[in-house]
Amino acid sequence: MTTTNHTRVLVLVGSLRADSLNRRLAEAVRVQAPAGAHIDIVDGLGELPFYNEDLDGDHAPEAVTALRARVAAADRILVVTPEYNGTMPAVLNNAIDWLSRPFGAGAIKDKPLAVVGTAVGQYGGQWAHEDTRKSARVAGANVVDRITLSHAHAWGSDPAAEAEVVRAFSAAVDQLVTLDPAAA
Repeated sequence: MTTTNHTRVLVLVGSLRADSLNRRLAEAVRVQAPAGAHIDIVDGLGELPFYNEDLDGDHAPEAVTALRARVAAADRILVVTPEYNGTMPAVLNNAIDWLSRPFGAGAIKDKPLAVVGTAVGQYGGQWAHEDTRKSARVAGANVVDRITLSHAHAWGSDPAAEAEVVRAFSAAVDQLVTLDPAAA
């Protein structure tokens, strides 16, 4: 069993924008990670080609094999994502597609996974977070439904600069890190 002294949390950020608020929150959480937890934020989701079974298998693209290896080595997965047009960003859905293959034995299989994020509007990305949980569950992840955080913010605000918001996101990470995977 993994202890909090050696827990590796891999973070998938659903926004590719360099100054993404969700990315900034992930970085703020990394700074405040629980003692002994290693927070690893994935770069390069935009480099993954759209999932195509013809590209998969023994000769999958290097970006895909690298992501699969990082997910396989992680103890937990945290998805930090905004909402695009009422659902999860395509880049995140595509990453989950690649991580789910081969079906029933993908890198995401049985990994404890939580979904959080921030978005403009009154729901804070709730629909995207629900869709991400559903997709990850179908892909084989051990989705932790009790860890939810859909932070609503106004245009022009910076949730990563608000100590209370960063504490809330850090608390979600702490819950994920200290989780007994059997209880997820």
